[in-house]
Formats: sequence, C-alpha cells, structure tokens
Amino acid sequence: MNTMNSSALYSRLLRQVRPYWRTFGLGVLGIMVTSSTEPLLPALLKPWLDGVFVDKDPTLMHWTPVVILALFLVRGLADFVAQYCINWVGHKVVMDLRAVMFAQLLKLPAPFYDNKASGTLLSKLTFDVTQVTSAATSVLMAIFRDTLIIVGLLVWMVWLNWRLTLLALVMGPVIVIFMRFISERLRTTSRQVQNQMGELTQAVQETIEAHRVIKLFGGQRFEQERFDAQANSVRRQLMRQVTASATSVPIVQFIAAMALATIMYLATQQSASDQLSVGGFVSFVAAMMMLTAPLKRLTSVNDSLQRGLAAAESIYSLIDQPGEPDTGTVSPGRVLGEISFDNVCFAYEAGQHNALEQIQLKIEPGQTIALVGASGSGKTTLANMVPRFYLPNSGCIRIDGTDISQFQLSALRDNIALVSQNVVLFNDTIAANIAYGSPNQFTQEEIIAAAQAAHAMEFIQQLPLGLKTMVGENGVKLSGGQRQRLAIARALLKNAPILILDEATSALDNESERHVQGALEVLMKGRTTLVVAHRLSTIERADRIVVLEAGRIVESGMHQSLLDHNGVYARLYRMQFSQGA
Repeated sequence: MNTMNSSALYSRLLRQVRPYWRTFGLGVLGIMVTSSTEPLLPALLKPWLDGVFVDKDPTLMHWTPVVILALFLVRGLADFVAQYCINWVGHKVVMDLRAVMFAQLLKLPAPFYDNKASGTLLSKLTFDVTQVTSAATSVLMAIFRDTLIIVGLLVWMVWLNWRLTLLALVMGPVIVIFMRFISERLRTTSRQVQNQMGELTQAVQETIEAHRVIKLFGGQRFEQERFDAQANSVRRQLMRQVTASATSVPIVQFIAAMALATIMYLATQQSASDQLSVGGFVSFVAAMMMLTAPLKRLTSVNDSLQRGLAAAESIYSLIDQPGEPDTGTVSPGRVLGEISFDNVCFAYEAGQHNALEQIQLKIEPGQTIALVGASGSGKTTLANMVPRFYLPNSGCIRIDGTDISQFQLSALRDNIALVSQNVVLFNDTIAANIAYGSPNQFTQEEIIAAAQAAHAMEFIQQLPLGLKTMVGENGVKLSGGQRQRLAIARALLKNAPILILDEATSALDNESERHVQGALEVLMKGRTTLVVAHRLSTIERADRIVVLEAGRIVESGMHQSLLDHNGVYARLYRMQFSQGA
C-alpha cells in the first residue's frame, strides 16, 4: 500500500460505504438539517435585539421564544437521525471488512502463515478494523457537518459585514499549513501503535496457549516483564499520538482567537461610528464565536482520520495478499489414488537450500508408503506437497496421471484426508468435530459408525453427554489418544481415497498407541496412504519404505530388505531399537 496516497486510500475505504448509500444519505440529510439550523441562531439575534430592545416590537417579543423552541426541536430530531444512520453504516462497514479479512485468511497459502505472527493477524481483525469506522463514516459526517456550519456562518457574517469577514478568513491558510504537518505526525504514530498492538496481542496469545510451560518452568516473571515492556511501548506510542493531537487544538484556537480579537476591536470601532447596529454587532460576534467550535472539531477530526487511514493501510495489506493459486479446471470426482512425484524440487524461501531435491517417486493406488528419515530430512514437506499446501519450485506431482496443478483446489482436497500428530479440534461437540466441514451431510448413525471404527465410542460413551460433549479449546478436555481417535474418525467419515498420516502415533503412550494403531489399520484399508513415521516399529508392514536424507531419497524398499541392505534405514532402526523405541 502506498502510504502517501491518502486520497486513493480514502476513496477505497468509502467504497465500503456504497452498499448502504440510502441509509448514509438519510444520515447526510439529517446532518444538512442540523447544520443549516446553526447559522440561524446568530441570525435570530439581530432582529431580536434590534426589534425587542430598540424598536420594542411586541410581535417579536412573543414569537421569538416559540421560534427558538421549534428550531431546537427540529435540530434534535435531525441530529438523532444523523447519528443513528451514520453509526449504523459504520458498524456495518466494520462487519463487512472483518468478513472480507476472515475470508482472506481462509484463502491465504501456508507460506504466508509461516512468515506471519498470529497475534499480528488477530490485531488486524480486532483492533485495526475498529479504527476504520471513524474514517469511513464519523469523520466524513463531521467534515460535512462542520463545513456546512462554517459556510453558513460565513455567509451570514459576509451579509452583515464583508470587510470584517475577509479579515476572519486570513487565519485559514495558516491553519491549513499547520494541519498538514500534524497529519503526517498522526499517521506515523498511528501506524506504530497498530504494530505495537499486534506484538502485544501475540504476547498475550502465547501466554494463554503456553500457560502450563510457563508455570512449570517458572517463566511468570519473564512473561510479565515482556508484557509490561510491550504494554509500555504501546502507551508511549499512544502518548506521542495524544501529544500531536492535543497540540493542534490549542494552536488552532489561538490563531482563531487572534483573528477574533482583531475583529472585535474593529467591530467596536464601526459600532461607535454607527456603521453597525447593536443587534448586528452582537450577531456578528456570536457567529464568530460559534465558528471556533466547528473549527475545533475539524482540527480534532484529523486525529481520527489519520488513525483510520493508517488502519486502512494495515487492513488492505492483508486483503490484497494473493490467495492460494487455484487456476485448475479439472474436477476428477473420486480418484483412484495413484501418486507420482516427477523430479520435484522445493525450497521454503528463495535462495535457501532446497528442502526437497530431485524427488522421483511413484505410488500405486491402495499402497502404503512410509516416509522415514532424521528430523529435517523432508518427510513432512513431501507429504504437504500432495494437497498443494506448498507448490514445487520445479518438477510436478501427478494423481492418476494428471498434474495436480490442473485440479480445482477443492476437488483435489476432497480426495485427501489427514491425520497428524498435532490434532486440530474445534471448541464444539464431539459429533461436530467428527463431521467437520460437512455437518449436515452425515447422519448420526454414520458418525457413530466412524467413531466405532476409530475405537472412539468406548470413551465417548463414558462421557456424560456422549457425542454432544464439548471438547474445549483444541480438545483440551481429552487425552492425546482420544484426540487422535477423533481425528481418525473424521478421516474415516470423509472416506477419501488418499490418506496422509503425519507421525500420528509418535506422542502416544503404549495403551493409546494400541487403540490408535488399530483404528489406523481400519482407516488405511483400500486407500493410498503416505505415512510420515517417527517410530519405525509402526511401519514395518508398509508396502514400501522411502528413506529421505537432506531432502533426497536415499533408499527405498520393504522393511526386511532395507535392514539387510544395512544402510541409512538400518542405522536409524538400530538407533531407535537401542533406545527402546
């Protein structure tokens, strides 16, 4: 986003208001009515003072209070309509922007999340977007209202005494130059506040997620000091913002006061020479005094405007991120499950060492292929290439002979199920987690059948609410083995022909592993399965074991033949066996 192009940024922000132009227009009409009543107040002073105190007109004496009451009644109703309509539009804009941002988060590719702190993204949705409301609606309302008031008052002042009014306008250019300087300062500090809020949110999120580790390792003091430092940094940035904003108001008011003092002096001179009546003098001075309030509001509104524009930069930087490429047109239905890697190379960052190098591998439909190797050898990376979480830098991956880049992304992923070591569960019922993604597609009987096949019903039946039990945030109320079995039930219910098991049993105790292994055997039947294995004892019956080292395939074969070969696999196996793996 070009930080200097404020007009383009604001124009884009106003496009968010366009769908609600009728409500916004009603609010603007209310502003126009409210603004038009403002100059009437000093305008009533001239005929009232001259007619009542000088001419002793009885009609004016009786009707002036009625006119004032009617004026304020109309003004009050119009102001309510304006405030309600403009704020309604503002909150709708925030809701719409949040929806667009959330939809964008669902589309963004895996590499984006690898390089972005989740706290920063949360701050954009929760904090930054609220700053936009005032810039999109409230600021526009204030500018429109106060500009109309100023114009109306100036018109009345010109009609009363154009010479004095011209003198009042001298302060305009001085204020504009000063405000331009303050605007840049406010935008910079607003941008810094948003960045600091992202870091503060990240610190809070990490503390909540890692509270057990913090308590166990005595990290409370460290985390408190880290939070205090970031909170203090936010405070300092906010105070810089307050200083810039607070400085502008008294300076503008002082400039206006200088002009007002000069005008009042000249007005008294004209009044002394009978060039200005008592009513005209009081009316002119009242209009001058009333000018200071809208001028002050216009000065103050610049603070909200610059905060809103800085927030808009942050929001649109997320919205404008390119999503996952989905240019494929092929929708194959249910695939057979043949997978081939043809000379695939991949690096996470340009210029970095390749995580995968010249991968050549073919997997027949229904085969179970185990990927083994030391940490960092590329096992998980290779598995993540199949659902297109990452795209090859060179080479291609084919399913049933078709390059997966030609598949529609949703059609490709409909054919793939995943069970990983880090099971993701949502704060919902057990049934909703098993049927995740298609809650209305499956019957209760189908969900129960999947849970039984995954060896999960035995613990589900012991829960007070059974399948309706809430699992807590990320399944915190369940054990590791129970979470794994729910993930297997989810994969069973999806019934995809391709299955990825990413170290699905590596973090389990023996009893849990026995249940999970039994469920996995049911799940793997008739499916093309990629097993990323940590415990080599769990993949001895795989159709083929592929050994990776530094991103390359160095060995491939069945368990016993690889042991007889006495290479990398045999060394890894002996190492784990000696450790009691």
